[in-house]
Amino acid sequence: MSNSIFIDRLLNGEKVTWSPLGDAVDLEKGKQLNKELLSKEGLFPAYNGGISYSGFTDSYNYSENTTIISQGGASAGFVNFVTSKFYANAHCYVVLPRLEIVDNRYVFHFLKLNQEKLTNCQHGAGIPALKKSEIVNLQIPIPCPDNPKKSLAIQAEIVRILDTFTELTTELTTELKARRKQYNYYRNKLLTFDEGDVEWKALGELAENLDSQRKPVKGGLRETGDIPYYGASGVVDYVKDYIFDEDLLLVSEDGANLTARKTPIAFSVSGKSWVNNHAHVLRFETYHERRYVEYYLNGIDLTPYISGAAQPKLNKKNLNSIRIPNPSPERKELIVGTLDKFDTLTSSISDGLPREIELRQKQYEYYRALLLSFPTPEEPREVVA
Repeated sequence: MSNSIFIDRLLNGEKVTWSPLGDAVDLEKGKQLNKELLSKEGLFPAYNGGISYSGFTDSYNYSENTTIISQGGASAGFVNFVTSKFYANAHCYVVLPRLEIVDNRYVFHFLKLNQEKLTNCQHGAGIPALKKSEIVNLQIPIPCPDNPKKSLAIQAEIVRILDTFTELTTELTTELKARRKQYNYYRNKLLTFDEGDVEWKALGELAENLDSQRKPVKGGLRETGDIPYYGASGVVDYVKDYIFDEDLLLVSEDGANLTARKTPIAFSVSGKSWVNNHAHVLRFETYHERRYVEYYLNGIDLTPYISGAAQPKLNKKNLNSIRIPNPSPERKELIVGTLDKFDTLTSSISDGLPREIELRQKQYEYYRALLLSFPTPEEPREVVA
Protein backbone atom coordinates (compact mmCIF):
# COMPACT_ATOMS: atom_id res chain seq x y z
CA MET A 1 0.00 0.00 0.00
CA SER A 2 1.44 3.41 -0.96
CA ASN A 3 1.97 6.13 1.62
CA SER A 4 -0.75 8.36 0.19
CA ILE A 5 -3.41 5.61 0.21
CA PHE A 6 -2.50 4.62 3.78
CA ILE A 7 -2.69 8.22 5.00
CA ASP A 8 -5.96 8.86 3.12
CA ARG A 9 -7.57 5.88 4.81
CA LEU A 10 -6.29 7.00 8.18
CA LEU A 11 -7.64 10.54 7.73
CA ASN A 12 -10.90 9.37 6.13
CA GLY A 13 -11.43 12.69 4.40
CA GLU A 14 -10.28 14.87 7.28
CA LYS A 15 -7.72 17.60 6.61
CA VAL A 16 -4.32 17.95 8.23
CA THR A 17 -2.44 21.11 9.11
CA TRP A 18 1.20 21.62 10.03
CA SER A 19 2.03 23.83 12.98
CA PRO A 20 5.23 24.78 14.78
CA LEU A 21 5.85 22.30 17.54
CA GLY A 22 5.96 25.25 19.95
CA ASP A 23 2.21 25.69 19.42
CA ALA A 24 1.56 22.16 20.69
CA VAL A 25 4.13 21.68 23.46
CA ASP A 26 5.93 23.57 26.19
CA LEU A 27 9.69 23.14 26.06
CA GLU A 28 11.54 23.53 29.33
CA LYS A 29 15.19 23.23 30.25
CA GLY A 30 16.35 21.15 33.19
CA LYS A 31 17.97 22.62 36.29
CA GLN A 32 21.56 22.27 37.37
CA LEU A 33 22.13 19.47 39.87
CA ASN A 34 25.15 19.51 42.15
CA LYS A 35 27.46 16.61 41.25
CA GLU A 36 27.75 15.78 44.94
CA LEU A 37 24.09 14.76 44.90
CA LEU A 38 24.73 12.18 42.18
CA SER A 39 25.58 8.61 43.11
CA LYS A 40 25.37 5.05 41.84
CA GLU A 41 22.44 4.55 44.15
CA GLY A 42 19.32 6.65 44.55
CA LEU A 43 15.62 6.73 43.92
CA PHE A 44 15.57 8.50 40.57
CA PRO A 45 17.80 8.60 37.46
CA ALA A 46 19.35 11.96 36.57
CA TYR A 47 19.69 12.93 32.90
CA ASN A 48 22.19 15.59 31.92
CA GLY A 49 21.44 15.60 28.22
CA GLY A 50 23.22 12.39 27.32
CA ILE A 51 21.80 9.28 25.75
CA SER A 52 21.42 7.64 29.17
CA TYR A 53 21.29 8.81 32.77
CA SER A 54 24.49 10.00 34.42
CA GLY A 55 23.67 8.74 37.92
CA PHE A 56 20.95 8.65 40.54
CA THR A 57 19.58 11.16 43.02
CA ASP A 58 16.97 11.21 45.77
CA SER A 59 14.87 13.98 44.18
CA TYR A 60 13.08 14.42 40.87
CA ASN A 61 11.70 17.36 38.93
CA TYR A 62 9.67 15.57 36.20
CA SER A 63 7.21 12.72 36.15
CA GLU A 64 7.38 9.45 34.25
CA ASN A 65 6.56 8.98 30.54
CA THR A 66 8.24 12.17 29.41
CA THR A 67 10.18 12.98 26.25
CA ILE A 68 13.57 14.64 26.68
CA ILE A 69 16.09 15.98 24.17
CA SER A 70 19.83 16.36 24.73
CA GLN A 71 20.79 20.04 24.65
CA GLY A 72 24.58 19.95 24.81
CA GLY A 73 27.57 17.81 23.99
CA ALA A 74 28.14 15.31 21.19
CA SER A 75 24.68 13.81 21.77
CA ALA A 76 22.83 17.15 21.35
CA GLY A 77 19.58 16.43 19.52
CA PHE A 78 19.18 12.87 20.79
CA VAL A 79 15.54 12.12 21.67
CA ASN A 80 14.72 9.89 24.61
CA PHE A 81 11.56 8.76 26.45
CA VAL A 82 11.87 8.35 30.21
CA THR A 83 9.40 5.92 31.77
CA SER A 84 10.13 6.72 35.44
CA LYS A 85 10.23 9.86 37.57
CA PHE A 86 13.57 11.55 36.91
CA TYR A 87 15.73 14.61 37.39
CA ALA A 88 16.39 16.68 34.26
CA ASN A 89 19.74 18.44 34.52
CA ALA A 90 20.87 21.65 32.83
CA HIS A 91 21.79 20.16 29.43
CA CYS A 92 18.42 18.51 28.96
CA TYR A 93 15.28 19.84 27.23
CA VAL A 94 11.99 18.50 28.57
CA VAL A 95 9.01 18.26 26.19
CA LEU A 96 5.61 18.82 27.79
CA PRO A 97 2.78 18.27 25.28
CA ARG A 98 -0.46 20.23 25.53
CA LEU A 99 -2.60 17.14 25.76
CA GLU A 100 -5.73 18.82 24.42
CA ILE A 101 -3.84 19.19 21.11
CA VAL A 102 -1.34 16.34 20.83
CA ASP A 103 -0.84 12.85 22.21
CA ASN A 104 2.25 12.46 24.40
CA ARG A 105 3.70 9.46 22.49
CA TYR A 106 2.71 11.00 19.15
CA VAL A 107 5.08 13.88 19.93
CA PHE A 108 7.83 11.43 20.92
CA HIS A 109 7.56 9.46 17.66
CA PHE A 110 7.51 12.71 15.67
CA LEU A 111 10.65 13.97 17.42
CA LYS A 112 12.37 10.61 17.00
CA LEU A 113 11.65 10.86 13.27
CA ASN A 114 13.38 14.27 13.29
CA GLN A 115 16.28 13.28 15.54
CA GLU A 116 18.85 13.32 12.73
CA LYS A 117 17.66 16.77 11.67
CA LEU A 118 18.12 18.02 15.24
CA THR A 119 21.59 16.54 15.65
CA ASN A 120 22.58 18.21 12.38
CA CYS A 121 21.55 21.57 13.88
CA GLN A 122 24.26 21.46 16.54
CA HIS A 123 26.21 24.72 16.77
CA GLY A 124 29.25 26.04 18.60
CA ALA A 125 32.97 25.73 18.05
CA GLY A 126 33.66 24.14 21.43
CA ILE A 127 30.99 21.97 23.04
CA PRO A 128 28.13 21.39 20.55
CA ALA A 129 24.72 22.69 21.59
CA LEU A 130 21.17 22.75 20.27
CA LYS A 131 19.09 25.93 20.29
CA LYS A 132 15.54 25.84 21.61
CA SER A 133 14.31 27.44 18.39
CA GLU A 134 15.48 24.45 16.34
CA ILE A 135 13.01 22.30 18.27
CA VAL A 136 9.98 24.55 18.67
CA ASN A 137 10.03 25.52 14.97
CA LEU A 138 9.83 21.93 13.74
CA GLN A 139 6.59 21.57 11.81
CA ILE A 140 4.37 18.87 13.30
CA PRO A 141 1.32 17.47 11.42
CA ILE A 142 -1.98 17.84 13.30
CA PRO A 143 -4.79 15.76 11.72
CA CYS A 144 -8.29 17.34 11.64
CA PRO A 145 -7.35 20.26 13.93
CA ASP A 146 -10.95 21.53 13.99
CA ASN A 147 -12.07 18.36 15.75
CA PRO A 148 -9.72 17.80 18.72
CA LYS A 149 -11.43 14.55 19.74
CA LYS A 150 -11.05 13.06 16.28
CA SER A 151 -7.51 14.43 15.99
CA LEU A 152 -6.41 12.73 19.20
CA ALA A 153 -8.11 9.50 18.12
CA ILE A 154 -6.09 9.44 14.86
CA GLN A 155 -2.90 10.27 16.75
CA ALA A 156 -3.67 7.47 19.24
CA GLU A 157 -4.08 4.98 16.38
CA ILE A 158 -0.70 6.01 14.94
CA VAL A 159 0.84 5.63 18.40
CA ARG A 160 -0.75 2.20 18.86
CA ILE A 161 0.83 0.91 15.66
CA LEU A 162 4.27 2.39 16.32
CA ASP A 163 4.34 1.34 19.97
CA THR A 164 3.73 -2.24 18.86
CA PHE A 165 7.13 -2.18 17.18
CA THR A 166 8.93 -0.35 20.00
CA GLU A 167 7.50 -2.73 22.61
CA LEU A 168 8.68 -5.72 20.59
CA THR A 169 12.15 -4.19 20.25
CA THR A 170 12.23 -3.54 24.01
CA GLU A 171 11.24 -7.16 24.73
CA LEU A 172 13.95 -8.46 22.39
CA THR A 173 16.55 -6.12 23.91
CA THR A 174 15.62 -7.31 27.40
CA GLU A 175 15.91 -10.90 26.21
CA LEU A 176 19.32 -10.15 24.69
CA LYS A 177 20.59 -8.64 27.95
CA ALA A 178 19.37 -11.71 29.85
CA ARG A 179 21.05 -14.05 27.37
CA ARG A 180 24.33 -12.11 27.54
CA LYS A 181 24.22 -12.26 31.33
CA GLN A 182 23.58 -15.99 31.08
CA TYR A 183 26.42 -16.34 28.56
CA ASN A 184 28.85 -14.47 30.83
CA TYR A 185 27.82 -16.69 33.74
CA TYR A 186 28.44 -19.91 31.83
CA ARG A 187 31.65 -18.61 30.27
CA ASN A 188 33.06 -17.75 33.70
CA LYS A 189 31.84 -21.05 35.14
CA LEU A 190 33.21 -23.17 32.31
CA LEU A 191 36.55 -21.35 32.21
CA THR A 192 37.16 -21.37 35.96
CA PHE A 193 39.21 -24.30 37.22
CA ASP A 194 40.03 -25.50 40.71
CA GLU A 195 43.63 -25.50 41.83
CA GLY A 196 45.32 -28.61 40.47
CA ASP A 197 42.32 -29.48 38.26
CA VAL A 198 44.22 -28.74 35.02
CA GLU A 199 47.71 -27.83 33.96
CA TRP A 200 48.47 -24.25 32.97
CA LYS A 201 50.55 -23.27 29.97
CA ALA A 202 51.84 -20.05 28.49
CA LEU A 203 49.94 -18.97 25.40
CA GLY A 204 53.20 -19.18 23.45
CA GLU A 205 53.19 -22.94 24.07
CA LEU A 206 49.67 -23.40 22.73
CA ALA A 207 49.81 -21.31 19.57
CA GLU A 208 52.22 -20.51 16.76
CA ASN A 209 52.82 -16.77 16.48
CA LEU A 210 52.82 -15.45 12.89
CA ASP A 211 53.45 -11.77 13.66
CA SER A 212 56.54 -11.71 11.44
CA GLN A 213 54.32 -12.20 8.38
CA ARG A 214 52.17 -9.10 8.99
CA LYS A 215 52.43 -6.18 6.58
CA PRO A 216 50.98 -2.73 7.33
CA VAL A 217 49.96 -0.73 4.25
CA LYS A 218 48.99 2.95 4.40
CA GLY A 219 45.46 3.75 3.24
CA GLY A 220 46.52 5.60 0.12
CA LEU A 221 48.64 2.68 -1.06
CA ARG A 222 46.04 -0.08 -0.65
CA GLU A 223 44.50 -1.59 -3.78
CA THR A 224 40.76 -1.89 -3.29
CA GLY A 225 39.35 -5.41 -3.39
CA ASP A 226 37.11 -7.81 -1.45
CA ILE A 227 39.66 -9.31 0.98
CA PRO A 228 39.38 -8.03 4.58
CA TYR A 229 42.28 -5.94 5.89
CA TYR A 230 42.39 -6.37 9.69
CA GLY A 231 43.62 -4.07 12.43
CA ALA A 232 43.46 -4.12 16.22
CA SER A 233 39.66 -4.29 16.52
CA GLY A 234 38.54 -5.90 13.28
CA VAL A 235 38.16 -5.04 9.61
CA VAL A 236 39.73 -1.71 8.68
CA ASP A 237 39.45 -1.93 4.88
CA TYR A 238 39.12 -4.33 1.95
CA VAL A 239 42.09 -4.97 -0.33
CA LYS A 240 42.97 -6.86 -3.50
CA ASP A 241 45.69 -9.20 -2.18
CA TYR A 242 46.14 -11.35 0.92
CA ILE A 243 48.83 -12.61 3.31
CA PHE A 244 46.99 -15.48 5.00
CA ASP A 245 44.50 -18.05 3.78
CA GLU A 246 43.49 -20.09 6.82
CA ASP A 247 41.70 -20.00 10.18
CA LEU A 248 43.52 -17.74 12.65
CA LEU A 249 43.03 -15.93 15.93
CA LEU A 250 43.83 -12.21 15.94
CA VAL A 251 44.54 -10.41 19.22
CA SER A 252 44.69 -6.62 19.64
CA GLU A 253 48.25 -5.40 20.06
CA ASP A 254 47.53 -1.77 20.93
CA GLY A 255 44.78 0.80 21.33
CA ALA A 256 42.35 2.03 23.98
CA ASN A 257 40.14 -1.03 23.54
CA LEU A 258 42.73 -3.16 25.33
CA THR A 259 41.58 -1.53 28.57
CA ALA A 260 38.08 -0.31 27.64
CA ARG A 261 37.06 -3.72 26.21
CA LYS A 262 34.11 -2.30 24.26
CA THR A 263 34.70 -4.91 21.56
CA PRO A 264 36.44 -8.31 21.84
CA ILE A 265 40.24 -8.09 21.87
CA ALA A 266 40.51 -11.62 20.44
CA PHE A 267 38.59 -12.58 17.30
CA SER A 268 38.73 -15.45 14.83
CA VAL A 269 39.15 -14.94 11.06
CA SER A 270 38.81 -17.47 8.26
CA GLY A 271 39.95 -17.67 4.65
CA LYS A 272 41.95 -15.02 2.82
CA SER A 273 43.00 -12.04 4.95
CA TRP A 274 45.54 -9.26 5.28
CA VAL A 275 46.64 -8.23 8.79
CA ASN A 276 48.49 -5.05 9.74
CA ASN A 277 50.88 -4.63 12.67
CA HIS A 278 48.17 -3.68 15.19
CA ALA A 279 46.90 -7.24 15.68
CA HIS A 280 48.84 -10.33 16.72
CA VAL A 281 48.35 -13.41 14.53
CA LEU A 282 48.03 -16.83 16.17
CA ARG A 283 47.70 -20.25 14.56
CA PHE A 284 46.23 -23.29 16.37
CA GLU A 285 46.08 -26.94 15.43
CA THR A 286 42.30 -27.33 15.85
CA TYR A 287 39.12 -25.26 15.79
CA HIS A 288 38.33 -26.03 19.44
CA GLU A 289 41.78 -24.98 20.66
CA ARG A 290 41.52 -21.67 18.80
CA ARG A 291 38.00 -20.89 19.99
CA TYR A 292 38.81 -21.99 23.54
CA VAL A 293 41.67 -19.49 23.77
CA GLU A 294 39.52 -16.81 22.11
CA TYR A 295 36.80 -17.22 24.75
CA TYR A 296 39.34 -17.29 27.56
CA LEU A 297 41.20 -14.14 26.48
CA ASN A 298 37.94 -12.21 26.08
CA GLY A 299 36.86 -13.18 29.58
CA ILE A 300 39.92 -12.32 31.69
CA ASP A 301 41.58 -9.14 32.90
CA LEU A 302 44.68 -8.52 30.77
CA THR A 303 45.87 -5.46 32.70
CA PRO A 304 48.96 -7.24 34.14
CA TYR A 305 50.17 -7.91 30.60
CA ILE A 306 49.49 -4.43 29.16
CA SER A 307 52.09 -1.65 29.12
CA GLY A 308 51.73 2.06 28.39
CA ALA A 309 49.24 4.46 29.98
CA ALA A 310 48.60 6.89 27.12
CA GLN A 311 48.72 4.19 24.42
CA PRO A 312 48.01 0.73 25.89
CA LYS A 313 50.06 -2.03 24.28
CA LEU A 314 50.12 -5.82 24.54
CA ASN A 315 53.51 -6.71 23.09
CA LYS A 316 54.46 -10.11 21.70
CA LYS A 317 56.49 -11.14 24.73
CA ASN A 318 53.66 -10.40 27.15
CA LEU A 319 51.09 -12.02 24.87
CA ASN A 320 53.06 -15.25 24.71
CA SER A 321 53.45 -15.25 28.50
CA ILE A 322 49.71 -15.17 29.29
CA ARG A 323 48.91 -18.24 31.37
CA ILE A 324 46.06 -20.35 29.98
CA PRO A 325 44.37 -23.31 31.73
CA ASN A 326 44.83 -26.32 29.45
CA PRO A 327 42.19 -29.03 29.99
CA SER A 328 41.89 -32.16 27.86
CA PRO A 329 40.86 -31.85 24.17
CA GLU A 330 37.52 -33.50 25.03
CA ARG A 331 36.78 -30.95 27.75
CA LYS A 332 37.79 -28.08 25.46
CA GLU A 333 35.39 -29.38 22.83
CA LEU A 334 32.55 -29.50 25.37
CA ILE A 335 33.29 -25.97 26.62
CA VAL A 336 33.52 -24.51 23.11
CA GLY A 337 30.36 -26.29 21.97
CA THR A 338 28.37 -24.79 24.85
CA LEU A 339 29.75 -21.28 24.46
CA ASP A 340 29.32 -21.33 20.67
CA LYS A 341 25.57 -21.78 21.15
CA PHE A 342 25.34 -18.72 23.39
CA ASP A 343 27.60 -16.75 21.08
CA THR A 344 25.37 -17.49 18.08
CA LEU A 345 22.28 -16.43 20.00
CA THR A 346 23.72 -13.21 21.40
CA SER A 347 26.28 -12.07 18.85
CA SER A 348 25.49 -13.48 15.42
CA ILE A 349 24.47 -10.83 12.92
CA SER A 350 22.61 -13.32 10.72
CA ASP A 351 21.06 -15.75 13.21
CA GLY A 352 20.85 -14.21 16.68
CA LEU A 353 18.82 -11.71 18.63
CA PRO A 354 20.86 -8.68 17.45
CA ARG A 355 19.74 -9.36 13.89
CA GLU A 356 16.12 -9.68 15.03
CA ILE A 357 16.35 -6.39 16.94
CA GLU A 358 17.90 -4.69 13.90
CA LEU A 359 15.05 -5.89 11.66
CA ARG A 360 12.36 -4.75 14.13
CA GLN A 361 14.04 -1.34 14.44
CA LYS A 362 14.08 -0.91 10.66
CA GLN A 363 10.43 -1.97 10.54
CA TYR A 364 9.57 0.64 13.18
CA GLU A 365 11.45 3.35 11.28
CA TYR A 366 9.67 2.42 8.05
CA TYR A 367 6.20 2.63 9.57
CA ARG A 368 7.08 5.76 11.51
CA ALA A 369 7.97 7.54 8.29
CA LEU A 370 4.87 6.10 6.62
CA LEU A 371 2.42 7.10 9.35
CA LEU A 372 3.83 10.62 9.75
CA SER A 373 4.09 11.40 6.03
CA PHE A 374 1.11 13.73 5.86
CA PRO A 375 0.93 16.30 3.04
CA THR A 376 3.55 18.94 3.89
CA PRO A 377 2.85 22.66 4.40
CA GLU A 378 3.81 25.15 1.74
CA GLU A 379 4.79 28.11 3.93
CA PRO A 380 5.45 27.09 7.54
CA ARG A 381 5.62 29.93 10.06
CA GLU A 382 8.06 30.11 12.91
CA VAL A 383 7.70 30.43 16.66
CA VAL A 384 9.95 32.97 18.33
CA ALA A 385 11.81 31.10 21.05
